[in-house]
Amino acid sequence: MMHTLVTGGAGFLGSHLADRLIREGHFVICMDNLITGNMDNIAHLIGHERFKFIKHDVTEYIYVEGRLDNILHFASPASPIDYLQLPIQTLKVGSLGTHKALGLAKAKKSRFLLASTSECYGDPLIHPQPETYFGNVNPIGPRGVYDEAKRFAEAMTMAYHRYHGVDTKIVRIFNTYGPRMRLNDGRVVPAFMSQALKNEDLTIFGDGQQTRSFCFVSDLVDGIFRLLMSDNEHEPVNIGNPHEMTILEFAQEVQKIAGSNLNIRHMPLPQDDPKVRQPDITKASKLLGWAPKVGFDEGFKATYAYFKNKLGL
Repeated sequence: MMHTLVTGGAGFLGSHLADRLIREGHFVICMDNLITGNMDNIAHLIGHERFKFIKHDVTEYIYVEGRLDNILHFASPASPIDYLQLPIQTLKVGSLGTHKALGLAKAKKSRFLLASTSECYGDPLIHPQPETYFGNVNPIGPRGVYDEAKRFAEAMTMAYHRYHGVDTKIVRIFNTYGPRMRLNDGRVVPAFMSQALKNEDLTIFGDGQQTRSFCFVSDLVDGIFRLLMSDNEHEPVNIGNPHEMTILEFAQEVQKIAGSNLNIRHMPLPQDDPKVRQPDITKASKLLGWAPKVGFDEGFKATYAYFKNKLGL
């Protein structure tokens, strides 16, 4: 039985990963300081014989008793509203937190998987984005605290692999949605859905022609698990759904499922907001035999039903 630590394990992605790992027979240790994580996400796992929760800030020294086979480092604010409100914490968890987690992996001889992000590509000048693209990031802009924290984390992870021989993996995660997202986390999926359920205007930043590629959470988790279990790949791998749509098209899909012709309100585009975002998943396809399976309509309806239930509607 593998023993696996998930930092940020009470978050949206971390909790879904914990579910998958337990289904695969792992003993899962979930570590979270609950700044943006939520115990509701893992309430169903409390008391499970192969699950343990530790409340801890990973920017401090990490102690875990016994052996660890895998460490998945997912601790970080991940939505714009979070990292703009928590800029220092975001930088610290990407730097100090990654250093502490890698130090633990070295000491325990664990396999280490870093949750990186498509934000490493910034506002890209190459489309779609392959892993070989170095990105177009403003390091001193408001989004730089997240972008550069993750880019530093990737550099630190590769340094531990090359210098200390730690078995490392890096996943660059593209826009993901599904149950357990926070209604108020500022990302477009929960924002539009909560506005629709409250019969409010749908807020679009800019003209709505900027694009995103939405991956359902179960598909993302499957790709991450396959990467964790794979051998001989240590450089970044994109995981995301290459189906691209404009924000305006997404708003129209929300109107359709809500059964209401909600008004659309345009707001100024935030600084450094990416104009396009689409993963090149050739590497994941060849290396992992992975491709997304959940269609947009199916995932969208499941997520809408989740938010509707959360709002008691």
